[in-house]
Amino acid sequence: MRASSRPQSAAPPAPDASRLGESQLLIVGLGLIGGSLAAALKAGGFAGTILACDRDADEIARGIEMGIIDGGDTELAAVLPGSSLVVLAVPVLAMDAVMEALAAGLHTAASDVVITDVGSTKAAIRDTAERIFGKLPTNLVLGHPIAGSEKSGVAASNSRLYRQHKVILTPDEDTAPGALCRVRALWDACGATVLEMPVEHHDQVLARTSHLPHLLAFSLVDTLARQDERLDIFRYAAGGFRDFTRIAGSDPVMWRDIFTANRDAVLQALDDFEGGVARLRRAVEEGNGDAMLGILDRASHARHYFDTLLNQTSYQAGYQTMQDNSMRYRVSPGGSVSGRIRVPGDKSVSHRSIMLGALAEGVTEVKGFLEGEDSLATLQAFREMGVAIEGPHQGRVTIHGVGMHGLKAPAGPIYVGNSGTAMRLFAGLLAGQAFDSELTGDASLTKRPMGRVADPLRLMGAKIDTAEGGRPPLKIHGGQPLKGIDYAMPMASAQVKSCLLLAGMYAEGETRVKEPAPTRDHTERMLNGFGYPVEREGDTAWLNGGGSLAAGPIDVPSDISSATFFLVAAAITPGADLTLEHVGINPTRIGVINILKLMGADLELSHQHEVGGEPVADIRVRYAPLKGIDIPVDQVPLAIDEFPALFIAAANAQGTTRLRGAEELRVKESDRIQAMADGLAVLGVENTVVADGIDILGADDGSGAPNYGGGQVDSLGDHRIAMAFAVAGLRARDEIVIDDCANVATSFPGFVELARRVGLIVAPASGDESVACEQREDA
Repeated sequence: MRASSRPQSAAPPAPDASRLGESQLLIVGLGLIGGSLAAALKAGGFAGTILACDRDADEIARGIEMGIIDGGDTELAAVLPGSSLVVLAVPVLAMDAVMEALAAGLHTAASDVVITDVGSTKAAIRDTAERIFGKLPTNLVLGHPIAGSEKSGVAASNSRLYRQHKVILTPDEDTAPGALCRVRALWDACGATVLEMPVEHHDQVLARTSHLPHLLAFSLVDTLARQDERLDIFRYAAGGFRDFTRIAGSDPVMWRDIFTANRDAVLQALDDFEGGVARLRRAVEEGNGDAMLGILDRASHARHYFDTLLNQTSYQAGYQTMQDNSMRYRVSPGGSVSGRIRVPGDKSVSHRSIMLGALAEGVTEVKGFLEGEDSLATLQAFREMGVAIEGPHQGRVTIHGVGMHGLKAPAGPIYVGNSGTAMRLFAGLLAGQAFDSELTGDASLTKRPMGRVADPLRLMGAKIDTAEGGRPPLKIHGGQPLKGIDYAMPMASAQVKSCLLLAGMYAEGETRVKEPAPTRDHTERMLNGFGYPVEREGDTAWLNGGGSLAAGPIDVPSDISSATFFLVAAAITPGADLTLEHVGINPTRIGVINILKLMGADLELSHQHEVGGEPVADIRVRYAPLKGIDIPVDQVPLAIDEFPALFIAAANAQGTTRLRGAEELRVKESDRIQAMADGLAVLGVENTVVADGIDILGADDGSGAPNYGGGQVDSLGDHRIAMAFAVAGLRARDEIVIDDCANVATSFPGFVELARRVGLIVAPASGDESVACEQREDA
C-alpha cells in the first residue's frame, strides 16, 4: 500500500532551552529517562542549575562527570531547597517513598515549585499523590514521555531522546494552568511534541501500545530460551525476530513495576490479544484461507494506514484529536499552466466502491481507487468489520464481499477521519446491522451536523445517539427492525439521500427519498450497477428492502472536484492550455463546468464515454477572460464542493459574481463562505458575505497584470480552502502563505507535486507551532 504523499520539510531546528525560566531543576532518579532529560536541557543551552537525587552515589558522580548535571545527593532533603521544578523519574513502585520524602521537605523548595513525573502508568501515581498529599496538588502535572531504550542508567543518556517524540500530560481539572504551561515548556525545550489526555485513557492506550508488546517480548524470549533447540533458535533468528524481541532486553525490575501498577489494563489488553491469537489459530487449524487472509491483510494494512494517519496528525486518541496544523504552503506569485494530467480517482465513487463491494456476493475488482485519507479510512473500517480487502496497490483494490448480512462487529469505534461522506453513509449501512457500532472522526468532523441523517433514520426505526447538537460521535444500536419511509429532504444533500437509500436496503417495504434540488447520483447508479434496483422519477428516488448486491469490476473516474482546481488554474492564467484526462462528468456533478462556461471559460470535452455507468471525458481548458455572473441557483447543488476554487475564478473575473442558495457551504469541513471571504480579504479582493452566499468583485482589469496582493491565509484545516488559495497564487503580486494544510492529503494526495508539474510555484513548509500559556496566580 502506498502511503499518501506528504511533502518532506527540512529537519526541525535544534531545541532551544535557553529561554526556559526555571532557576533550579531537580531530577529525582538519574537513569536513562532522567539523565536524557538533563542532557537535552544542557545541550539546548539551559541557563539554570540541574541537580539530581539518586540512591546510587556512583550514578550522580557519573552524571557530574558527563557534564549533564551540576550536582546531586542520595538524599532528597539535601537537594530540594530552592528547586523550582521537580521531575520524578523513579520506577512506579518507588513513587510512594519518594512522594513521602517530597511532602516532608516541600516547604524548602521554591515558593512556586512545580512537580511532574515520567511514569509509564498514571492512575497508580495519581492515587499515590492523593493519599500522601491529601488531594492531588494543583502544582503537580503528571506526564509520560513516549521514548526510551532497552539500555538503562545515566551512562545511556541521550540528549536527542525526546526530539520529535510525544510526551503525554494528564492534567486534572484543578491543575494550575501556570504549572501545566511550565511543564509543557520543559518538554518543548527538549524538542518533544506535548499532548494531553485523561489519566484512565492514557493507561488503557499505553497498556496496548507499550506494555502488552513488552510483555509479549519477554514471554516469547523466555519460552524459546527454555527449549532444547534454543541455541539453533537464536543462532538462526532473522531480523524480524531480533526486532520484535529487542525490547525484552529492557530493565526487568522497571517492567515488573509497570505490569503491577497497570495490572487491570494490561490484563484487559492481554485478553483481547489472546482472543485474536485464538481466531488466527482456528483459521490455521481449519486451513481457512479466507479467514487467514482477512486477519493478515487487515493487520498489514492497518499498520500502514495508521502510520499514514499519524503522519498527518500528531496524535489521535478516542477522546481528543490533536491536529498537526504546522503544515503550510508557500505560493510564489505567477507561474504557468500547461500539459496533460490525470488527477486522482473520484472520492465519492471510491467510498461507494468499497461499501458496496464489501456487501456484495463475490469479488469486486476496483481500479483508479483514490488513496487519500478519507477513502483509506473507509477501507480500513470494513477491514475492521471482517471484510478481506487486498490493496490498494497503485489504485487497484480487490474486495472479497461478505454479503448483505456478513459484516462483523468492530472491536471499537469506527474512525472515519475527516470524511463527512463516510460517516453519513456508514450511518445508513450500520443502522441495519445486528451489532452495535460507533462512528467517530477527527476534530473537524466532530463539529459537523449529523442530525440530518440521524433524525430520518430514527423515523425508520433506528436507535442512534449523538453528541450535543446532533454532532458526532454517532452511537448506533444494532438489531433494530427498520421500515421504509417516504422522506422529503429539507436540504439538497447527496449524503443524506445515500444514507437513507442504503438503510432502505435493510428496511421492510419501500424507501422513497425526495430532494428539493438535484444532487449527485453516484449511489443510485452504483447500486444499479451492483444489481440492486433503484428507481427514479423526477425529484424522487426509491428502492425496496431485502435485495442483494452482486460483485463486478469498477473503474473509478478522476474526481471532478479535484480536477476543478486545475480547471480554474488554466481558466485564469494567460497563455494556459491544459488537458485533464478521464474526468467523471456525472450530470449531477458538472455544475463547475456549467458555471465556468457561463463565466466565459474556454472548456472543451472530448473522448466522452461511460465506465461502469459513470460518464467520463477528457477536458481541455485554455485561457479566456472571465466575467462575473449571477450563479444560477439550480447549479449550486451540482457544484457544492467546487465553490472554494470557483471563488478564485470569481476573484479573477471582470465584474461581480453573486452566489445565493449555498447555505450548505457553511457546514462543510469549515464555514467555506466565511473562510474564503476572510482569505480573499487578506489578498485585497473585495467581497460581501450574506447568509446563503457571497458577492465577489473581480479584480481583472483586462491588462493581464496580477489581480491582487499576497498575504497569510488560514485554511482552517479545510483541504479545499488550502488548494483554492494555492491556485490564487497564479495571479497574485506577492507570496501567499497558507496555514494548516495537512488535510489536503484527505482528498488529493500528491496535489503539490501535480501542481508543480503543470506550472504552479508552490512549496510545502513546516510552520512553527508554539503553545501559548497563560500564567496566573493560583486561587
